[in-house]
Parts: sequence; structure tokens; C-alpha cells
Amino acid sequence: MTKYIPNFITCLNLFCGCVSIVFTFSDRLDFAAYFILFAAIFDFLDGTFARLLKAYSEIGKQLDSLADMVSFGVAPASIMYKLLLSTATFQLGWIVAFSAYIIAIFSALRLAKFNIDARQSESFIGLPTPANAIFICSLTLSNTLALTGNIFLLSAVTLVFSYLLVAELPLFSFKFKSFDWKNNKIRYIFVVISMFLLLFLNWNGLAIAILIYITTSLIIFIYQRKAV
Repeated sequence: MTKYIPNFITCLNLFCGCVSIVFTFSDRLDFAAYFILFAAIFDFLDGTFARLLKAYSEIGKQLDSLADMVSFGVAPASIMYKLLLSTATFQLGWIVAFSAYIIAIFSALRLAKFNIDARQSESFIGLPTPANAIFICSLTLSNTLALTGNIFLLSAVTLVFSYLLVAELPLFSFKFKSFDWKNNKIRYIFVVISMFLLLFLNWNGLAIAILIYITTSLIIFIYQRKAV
């Protein structure tokens, strides 16, 4: 029975994504964001339990991508749609709001590429869909009016982060294959920094942590290219 535990956890991820969408269209974006964060926790746990129990399966891999598509593709795109719609005060602004679903499209491309890209067994190439979704959640929960109240900035976030999902940018993985310091020091340092940012800056700290994650990876990428 233990071999089914990771898939059960993945299904909890999917359930949270579905509930998030329901809350989004019930105009409770705060709860919608919380359930995406719950989905991210389950997404981390299913892989962790699969490694601990050695319960790997092809159906588990495909199920994980399908769940991620809902929880970290459609759900955050729906939140962005509502944010854009609430700021679209001009005629036909609803058309701009629909552009939020570019996030869902590029998330699908990101997940499809991940499944067939052998280079991503140890690290990521392109922004992981959970990181993108968490960034959107942090904007919602922090209620940063300078951003969430500006249709142009929201549109810019939509386009830039959608591009980052499929960009040829190497980023370190959050997956722990072991828990020793030597092989996971970057992960541990990032987790500690993120916890401090969240503690002192509340939800704004979560957005900053994602930006640090992207910026650090970009700097390392540029440095390595110059070194070649």
C-alpha cells in the first residue's frame, strides 16, 4: 500500500488547486492563494515520499504534471485574471484580463518540456511552475496596491514570468535527494533566508524570496557563460 502514498499526496495537490479556482471565482482571492500554497506543500511532499519509499512510477510522474497544471497553471492564472479584471477600468479591459491565461499556456509548455528534458533531472531549466504560482499568491496576500492595483504592472508580471517558465535559464531544484549539508547547502541557505524574509516582511518576503531565487540563478548563469 505504501507505493500509493505519493500518488495520494499528489491528488491532494490537485484537490487544493481545484478548491483555489472555486475560491477565485467566489471573489475570495486570499483563500485561493492559501490553497495554492497548500498545493505547493503537497507537491513537495509527494516527491519526498516517493524518494523515501522508493515508490516511483510512470503514472506518478504523469499525475504530478497534471496536478501541477491545475494548481500552478490554471489556478494562479485565474487569480491574475481576477486581479487584471478588477483594475481594467477602460472599455474592453476584459480582453486584457483574459491575457492572464497566458500563464496557464506557458505552464503547460513548461511541464511538457520538463517531462521530456533529461537535463532537468538534477536542476531546473526555466522557472518551476510552483515558484511562479507562489509569486502570484504573494502579490495577492501582501495586497501590494502599487502592483495589484496597476493593470500595466500586472500585465508586465504576466508576460515576464510566463517567459521565465520556458526560458533557458538554469535554476537549482528544491528537491532533496538526501538531507546532508554538503549536497543541499544552497537549498538550506535559501530556505533559511526565505523563512527570515517571511517572518519580518510577511507575504512580501515570499515575493522577494522568489525574486532572489531568479536573480541569483541569472547571475550564476551569466557568470558561467562568461567563464566559458
